[in-house]
Amino acid sequence: MNKTLRAIQPSATLAIASRARKLAVEGQNVCNFAAGEPDFDTPELAKEGAIAALRAGETKYTPIAGITALCSEIATKLKRDNGLEYSPSQVIVSCGAKHSLANVFFALCNPGDEVVIPAPFWLSYPEMVRIAGGVPVFVTGTEAHGLKITPAQLEAAITPRTVAFILNSPSNPTGIVYNEGELRALAEVCVKHGVYIVADEIYERMVYDGTQHVSVGSLSPEIFQRTITVNGLSKAYSMTGWRVGYTAGPSDVINAMCTVQSHTASPSTTFVQHGAVTALKTCESAVVEMVEAFARRRERMFEMLTAIKGVTCIKPMGAFYMFPNISAFGLDSKTFCERLIDSQHVAAVPGVSFGADANIRMSYACSMKEIEEGVTRLKAFTESL
Repeated sequence: MNKTLRAIQPSATLAIASRARKLAVEGQNVCNFAAGEPDFDTPELAKEGAIAALRAGETKYTPIAGITALCSEIATKLKRDNGLEYSPSQVIVSCGAKHSLANVFFALCNPGDEVVIPAPFWLSYPEMVRIAGGVPVFVTGTEAHGLKITPAQLEAAITPRTVAFILNSPSNPTGIVYNEGELRALAEVCVKHGVYIVADEIYERMVYDGTQHVSVGSLSPEIFQRTITVNGLSKAYSMTGWRVGYTAGPSDVINAMCTVQSHTASPSTTFVQHGAVTALKTCESAVVEMVEAFARRRERMFEMLTAIKGVTCIKPMGAFYMFPNISAFGLDSKTFCERLIDSQHVAAVPGVSFGADANIRMSYACSMKEIEEGVTRLKAFTESL
């Protein structure tokens, strides 16, 4: 077996979600805060776009980077919404943003190259880097600084082996959002040292209380040249199972990613890509409706969580996760989550998987009823400890 895989951890999110589904199949009433998946259906127009393409015979191989119509629509979206000027030839469509990110690291990393990852981090980042032969280097944001890292911390972590810095804003698992000034300061460190910025913007539409998402690549021509922007349709359009992600960046990086993709998975399914074109063109109202619902759920979950004695939580300004600190209860996050699902049938993800053992991750991409019932059970669990 590949020796690299001995050090790779399975996804804790998928493991907890699988356990929750098993309990539900057994007839248990489970409150599932584990999966990062909107509970909204895919917009009907997007479905009809894919169905129409399927009936029209759009079932054959596509270009390695994706169909021209989708690459062009993505380039239009990036210019309109993000201030990023990419040509369609600088866009590559992949099987979800997760696949896009994996392709990025395979394109960038030579054995031993380092990738700086702010912690808390999405749990797949370090494993992707390791599989690609790279070395993850962690920089921890403290609660005193809103779980954000500083330019000084970033610069201290950069060495001659550093090739990239991952910037996930809005963040999974914390929901933090870097403002324009913070982004600029971090990006200028990367430009100074010739480091690529891998900007994971999959949660860009989920921002609240007047918070503005800013694409880091839009801040200056120099920053743009060092930025690789990754996004997809899974979250904003509730198309998780469709597997449509994309990357836009410097031509040499995109060409290298095309080489990787040509020998591995190819892009998304052909008729799915046509449905994605329809989603980008016609489904804005569905996105707005979903984000408005998330905003209401966010307020309620935060209100209930922070009313629990011993729980502290930074209010997230984006994405759809809470990342409460549960260290006051004397349990590590894995034990806390295992006992919580066993005793209360509430599924949450241990923070240790995200580089923060004092926390757990809870998604509010579920119904208000489930939020209220689940947090009530969580309170009962903490009071039993």
